[in-house]
Amino acid sequence: MGFFGRKKEQVPPHPRQEPRIDLPLTLESLKRVFQDCVDFSFREIDLAGDLNKRVTAVFVGGMVKMERASDYILRPIAQDEALRETDLHTAFRRMAGGALYNLTVDERKTTDEAVSDLIAGNLLLLFPGEKTVLSFNVGTEEKRSISPPENEPAIKGSRDSFVENLRTNTSLVRRHLRAPELRIKEQIVGRQSLTPVDILYLDGIADPDTVRQVEERIRNIDIDALLATGNLEEYIIDDLHTAFPMVAHTERPDRFCAGLAGGRVGILMEGLPLGYLAPGTVGQFFRAPQDKSNNWMLASVLTVLRYLCVFATLLLPAFYIAVVTFHQEMIPTRLALSIIAAKRDVPFTTVFEVILMLIAFEILQEAGLRLPPSIGQTVSIIGGLVVGTAAVEAKIISPAVLIVVAAAGIAGYTMPSQEFAGALRIWRFILAVLASVAGLFGMVMGAAALVIHLSRLESFGVAYLTPFAANGGEQVEGRTVIRQPLPADKLRTAGLKTGNRRRQK
Repeated sequence: MGFFGRKKEQVPPHPRQEPRIDLPLTLESLKRVFQDCVDFSFREIDLAGDLNKRVTAVFVGGMVKMERASDYILRPIAQDEALRETDLHTAFRRMAGGALYNLTVDERKTTDEAVSDLIAGNLLLLFPGEKTVLSFNVGTEEKRSISPPENEPAIKGSRDSFVENLRTNTSLVRRHLRAPELRIKEQIVGRQSLTPVDILYLDGIADPDTVRQVEERIRNIDIDALLATGNLEEYIIDDLHTAFPMVAHTERPDRFCAGLAGGRVGILMEGLPLGYLAPGTVGQFFRAPQDKSNNWMLASVLTVLRYLCVFATLLLPAFYIAVVTFHQEMIPTRLALSIIAAKRDVPFTTVFEVILMLIAFEILQEAGLRLPPSIGQTVSIIGGLVVGTAAVEAKIISPAVLIVVAAAGIAGYTMPSQEFAGALRIWRFILAVLASVAGLFGMVMGAAALVIHLSRLESFGVAYLTPFAANGGEQVEGRTVIRQPLPADKLRTAGLKTGNRRRQK
């Protein structure tokens, strides 16, 4: 019983637990399932022209490549003289054994399996008197061509990216990572969408417990349709009450394969041109794809710069509010006089100015992202002029506030992961509000709360602050920010609990 004595709603069983369609496997059953579907088609075929021996071909228009069906299935049936001399049962067995020119053939015993094959682009052959049907994969395989990555530009690296077709994505992984230890397991998610989801890992390197957790969490997803990233991501992460991403995603196969080689578990989904890597850790989100392509000194300097920019984007607005509102004695005299002179005719408080500019910055960013590129650039330019120059000249915003907010916003763009940068933007608002209430004390308390929040997060049993935090009593690794030269980077990350930590001799 639920609240107020109401009976708790019964959750229907998952489609994988029992057949979705419980009908005898006949042409009439298939017609009933695809009733009022204009793309459902079938035709009768005479075996080698014998009018007394007919089979029925069933397919869904648009999902089948007609040339393949005609050349590999229909032509041999119509022209093979050996079929004229056999009965239908013998012809059935011969076709199941490879008499036709198609590479794959399966026998389906239930209407549920047959319908799934039809939707996937297969052609079915129904024989009179047989309880099973033959299923041939002659799908169109229409897909977007492989193109360079848009959100993760490759300066020194491969120029291919994932597409919406799952088999194409797994082939890209196979081309980059040709190890026979690569395992690819598939599960079907979604009552109506029946979306294939593949789990990839390197046997002997990935932690078996992490692989098991990923499989169980994906298996337990019970939703109508798996169509968006959130439909998968929010069902497998450990903690929903955080703004920080718990699994990393990438559209580059080389970065995906590097994660697999490092001991992570990958997830690919039909219809999404990206791959997930689990577990997700803080150190992973600070690494750019080209870090291992650049010189180790340059990559280390850029990584240090990213960490400094994180502190700037988080603390700069809150620090400005705190020192201007509560701790004016911390400001050098000449700088304080300059701020006072610029703020003399501004009617609003410093707190209101900073919060207003932060909100305006977010609005401009959202407007630029949601509009087409040409219009978005125009909106960004006009918005920058209006919010920046016009607001300062109209004495609505002081120049110092504009500089602080712009510097904090630009510093946030240095993050390789935009999802992690989005979480920092949320906490930037929180710290600014706390600084407006209690000055530096409030800012420090907010920063401490952020560290405590991050320290409590785990991703598939791995501490989120890896490699800064210990995992299961292990020592914190010394190589955290500075990237070692690749010949000296001999071990995989200890926090991932890999089966084989040795990366190279």
